Amino acid sequence: MMLEIRDLNVYYRSIQALYSVSMDTHEGELLVVLGANGAGKTTLLKTISGINVPAQGRILLEGKPVTGMDPADIVRQGICHCPEGRRVFPKMTVHKNIMLGAYTRSDATELKKDLGRVLELFPVLKERKGQMAGSLSGGEQQMLAIARALMGRPKLLLLDEPSIGLAPLLVFRVAQYILEINKQGPTIFLVEQNARVALSIAHRCYVLERGRIMLDGTAQEILTRPEIVDAYLGG
Repeated sequence: MMLEIRDLNVYYRSIQALYSVSMDTHEGELLVVLGANGAGKTTLLKTISGINVPAQGRILLEGKPVTGMDPADIVRQGICHCPEGRRVFPKMTVHKNIMLGAYTRSDATELKKDLGRVLELFPVLKERKGQMAGSLSGGEQQMLAIARALMGRPKLLLLDEPSIGLAPLLVFRVAQYILEINKQGPTIFLVEQNARVALSIAHRCYVLERGRIMLDGTAQEILTRPEIVDAYLGG
């Protein structure tokens, strides 16, 4: 098992955001978590990556506990988080943004190889290496944010709403990149509101509502549920 989450309870001060959430992610899997705004999806990712500390519950990576660990140490364990809204550094070059993803690493030879792989995956970033990140389009900034996360050499890549704010054609392109990344090795934990796109590439799915897991199953099983079709796919 790549990731195990057991009975996770998370609060923001007195407000509970996650209620006894339990889920598993298998090695090599592309898992999607669906849910409306405020369902707790981003809170879940921030808790996995150590930004939030749970009140109760356990998180294990390959059987080893990472609950409450410092975020930098969680990155060193192999969990890399690509946040919602891209969060690139606009006044730094594309190249420097990418290399920030490798801040915990010191293996220069392997870093060079990984940089080459990332630029091969995203050729537009290779063309714009010297440009300021703030000059990129929204789609290019999303590619840059994913590229930066990949430089941490993740075993588990957390992606938070990568399609948000993108034109439909770019949403499809980013989905194809996510598929390609998954084929190359990392397990992917994808949080997404665009259910149609997410379920088209995912292996399995959890549905989160108001901080609770309401449904889980394969992507195809979830697509047969009328409540999912009505709520997320437009009837």
